[in-house]
Amino acid sequence: MEENCGVFGLFSADKQVVKDIYYGIFKLQHRGQRYCGIATYSSADIHIITHKGFVRHTFTEEDLHLLKGAVGIGHVSLKDRQPVILISRMGKFAIAFSGNILNSIKLRNQLKNEGHSFSSETDIELLGKLISYEKDFLNGMIRLSEKVKGAYSIVMLTKDGIYAARDPYGFKPLILGKKDGSLAVSSESRAFDILGMEILRDVEPGEIIFISKKGLNTLTKIKNSQPAFCAFEWAYTASIDSVIEGIPVIRARENFGKKLAEKDKNMSADLVAPVPFSGIGCALGYHHSSGIPYEEVFLIDRFASRSYTPLTQESRDEEARIKLSVIKENVRGKKIVLCDDSIVRGTQIQFKVMELKNAGAKEVHVRIACPPLVAPCFYGISTRSYRELAAKKFSVDGIRERIGADSLKYNTLDDFIDAIGLHKDHLCLSCFTGKRVEER
Repeated sequence: MEENCGVFGLFSADKQVVKDIYYGIFKLQHRGQRYCGIATYSSADIHIITHKGFVRHTFTEEDLHLLKGAVGIGHVSLKDRQPVILISRMGKFAIAFSGNILNSIKLRNQLKNEGHSFSSETDIELLGKLISYEKDFLNGMIRLSEKVKGAYSIVMLTKDGIYAARDPYGFKPLILGKKDGSLAVSSESRAFDILGMEILRDVEPGEIIFISKKGLNTLTKIKNSQPAFCAFEWAYTASIDSVIEGIPVIRARENFGKKLAEKDKNMSADLVAPVPFSGIGCALGYHHSSGIPYEEVFLIDRFASRSYTPLTQESRDEEARIKLSVIKENVRGKKIVLCDDSIVRGTQIQFKVMELKNAGAKEVHVRIACPPLVAPCFYGISTRSYRELAAKKFSVDGIRERIGADSLKYNTLDDFIDAIGLHKDHLCLSCFTGKRVEER
């Protein structure tokens, strides 16, 4: 995995923010479960605490008591500890980001050749150094858009307030919320719900904003050819209760299922079921469109992780194996339409089909929300190589035979795009087309 994480920032006019940041990153935990951290500003200094593990398992009441201040940022990550603190000629600042820097090695070597030293090989330290290279924070963040190739959404805490920025293509989601005298910025809107905040708007691709006592201010907008929002956010990464670019994730996922059902007019099945959680919306859409009863066939273990978050393939397969158990009474003797978000290697869906058939399922027909994945993601969550992708090695019928399904169908790319509801030129579809955004 190259990256998956979530960022959150909050400015309040009149109250301590740490508890709200704590709940904000807790609601982003699905985006990264390996590390979490919070930084706040008070008494002319930045205070920071990071942990390895889940937000609610690692942060103590003592931690939250120490993190005083009316402004702060938070982070959850699969890859490394964030936020991090750097000291520059503009002063001390804390920074966190979500994304993947494609040219990080080149940029790091350039800075080394200019005499800079690094304490780690993390992208977040690199971004901090690139920003602090300039005369002020704004010019530093503009510099990122000129130097960095890849995806990023950034929150940065200073003594004056919070800077936030989204790369010129807007690969990673970033959204603004408000309540009374508080303003927040988050990777997903669901973090606002628990805080009683309302969605203000999405941060625009290339937009650099500043949140302070004076409110929300757009400092500049970096020009771009057109946005390239990650389509996989609606299919898998984002939580089903979030809204991205004005499009509810649940609506897009149900549309994926409806599109599949429309191509299955002659399907004879006893029930339609999801591989939870990411297959739920698709299965509901298929159910509503086809009239085939919806039924749960898997029980998800609430203590398991998302199966993509472990760092090795062996541990991912193990997590996928243990996190779901079959509800045998709903399966025995049934013809099942099984909906899932995507097939990467095919190992996990193979396990699920086999488990259903071992439990007595008569037939299992697999329906996939996404088109076949033909390239690793260049800008975020990624398989490690082309050779791991089932769609690069096998035909659709070859994959069907490999996973043991009675039939297998994917959404076409056109149906997938139509289900989301944005123009194809405003989406990053690289993992489905093999073409980088810059080449479209």
